[in-house]
Amino acid sequence: MVEKRIGDKWLRLIRDDITDLEIEAFVFDITEDAKLGSGYGSAIQQRGGIKIQKELDTIGRVPTGEAVVTKAGLLKADHIIHTNGPKFREPDERTKLRQATKNALLRAEELGVKRVAFPSIGTGLYQVAVDLCADVMVETITDHLANGSGLDEVVLVVSDTREFAPFAARIQEGA
Repeated sequence: MVEKRIGDKWLRLIRDDITDLEIEAFVFDITEDAKLGSGYGSAIQQRGGIKIQKELDTIGRVPTGEAVVTKAGLLKADHIIHTNGPKFREPDERTKLRQATKNALLRAEELGVKRVAFPSIGTGLYQVAVDLCADVMVETITDHLANGSGLDEVVLVVSDTREFAPFAARIQEGA
């Protein structure tokens, strides 16, 4: 684990399965059509139940940079914050990633949760560069926590060493 104190808040980095965490809310990088799909999307639907996708169906679409909330069904978390991050080499990739991260943080604030977990947004299916993702997400989360956030802790959850090293380096800068 890598961690950084930001005032009285914490930013932590762990390697784990985000869908198996006991946490109030976690973020999932969803497609614009609000379908859970494969990978972690399949895990969410299999472990959490069909109600999650049904709730997403009532929401409809999630434009790039936006975030919506559903219950987490049978998962250990209470809520899932679904955000739609940028795609590889899309115009304004950095801006869209910052917006997706910020909107997910705002949804967590609206829920009143104290702990929220984030994956590396866009580095899977959408092939956003891990270094870019780490830079933007750590900066956005750090700024958010340093400016009056009601959150106590943001946990960045990665699944492999390829993602862990760039996030760890970025968190440790200036720590």
